[in-house]
Amino acid sequence: MTHLDTSFLVDLLREQRRQKFGPASEYLETLDEDETLAVSVHAVCELMAGACLAGASSGEMRRLMRLCEALVVRCPDEAFALSYGRLLAGLNRAGRGIDAMDLLIATAAVADGSPLVTRNARHFSAIPGLVVIGY
Repeated sequence: MTHLDTSFLVDLLREQRRQKFGPASEYLETLDEDETLAVSVHAVCELMAGACLAGASSGEMRRLMRLCEALVVRCPDEAFALSYGRLLAGLNRAGRGIDAMDLLIATAAVADGSPLVTRNARHFSAIPGLVVIGY
């Protein structure tokens, strides 16, 4: 299973809309056919919030929904909050801050033992136990 960050989803949607193959599409081409692509419910929330704030059309919202339906959307379980808390505490002790939504997205990938594909690899690199794949 591979987790996708919001930045990846945004780039993929832009490439599709422009009908222009780019880094996100190229990354997908490198994956095995049977690779499971997952996304944290928090990344879906970011994606939808961005679309709503930008005044996305109903057609654009349908595209977003179709994309999300093609992915495994991972929701937190009982252990998630403790994992999040431990990661946040460790980052704070190390003097490394991170946005709450990004840490939620990263926690989901860590909980699944999955890498996170993101345009912002440097941003996520400080999170212990997270394998970050930049594209």
